[in-house]
Amino acid sequence: MIVRMGLLNKKPEWSLADFHRHWSQTHGPIAARLPGLLRYHQHHVVDSLQRGISYKRGPEQLDGFSELVFQSEDAMRAAFASDVAPSLAQDEAKFLGRLRILTLDQREVIAPPTGERLIKRMSLLRRHADVDEATFEREWRVEHARLVKLTPGVRGYRQNLVVGREAVKGTPCGYDDLPIDGVVELWFTSTDELNQAFASPQGVTLMNHATAFIDEITTFMVETHVVV
Repeated sequence: MIVRMGLLNKKPEWSLADFHRHWSQTHGPIAARLPGLLRYHQHHVVDSLQRGISYKRGPEQLDGFSELVFQSEDAMRAAFASDVAPSLAQDEAKFLGRLRILTLDQREVIAPPTGERLIKRMSLLRRHADVDEATFEREWRVEHARLVKLTPGVRGYRQNLVVGREAVKGTPCGYDDLPIDGVVELWFTSTDELNQAFASPQGVTLMNHATAFIDEITTFMVETHVVV
């Protein structure tokens, strides 16, 4: 499977409430018509505080993350070449001030439980300038994943490794134009549990390991709306 994630910023003249309403009620049903779409979640940003950690934050300010899942890259390309795509782009122009796209290789390290009310934090990762892509991937997907599994209070953990970038939708770009290496999804039962997790001895060890290969961690609390 392949994940297409949009980094969304509303138009300045739109209120956050109107943006969220239009995205979920008008735009969502259009995107849901894309052929071959297996999953479509909207992650509405509700908080941009660096909760739980005191780590260098990047410059990103976002209003939402879109997450569309397809069986393959071919299926994804076919969907955005379909007759639904023009309607989608036309509606995006109404309410989005900026849209950038990440193509992701998604790995579920800890599956979040179903049927429970959880909070969710998403983070953008940028590696140190002297850390190459292979080293970042190895440290994050092996040792860092192991340490997250040991951290108390983590109810779900998903790693999304960036394998493609579009600073302008439809136009692939290089790393310097969209310097994001990974997107983290973490679930907890509450903000207190989130803070306690990172304050625990295991959480301290986890974040000490992060300093070896991650330069910036930019966090957002989100509310997820399941469309497909």
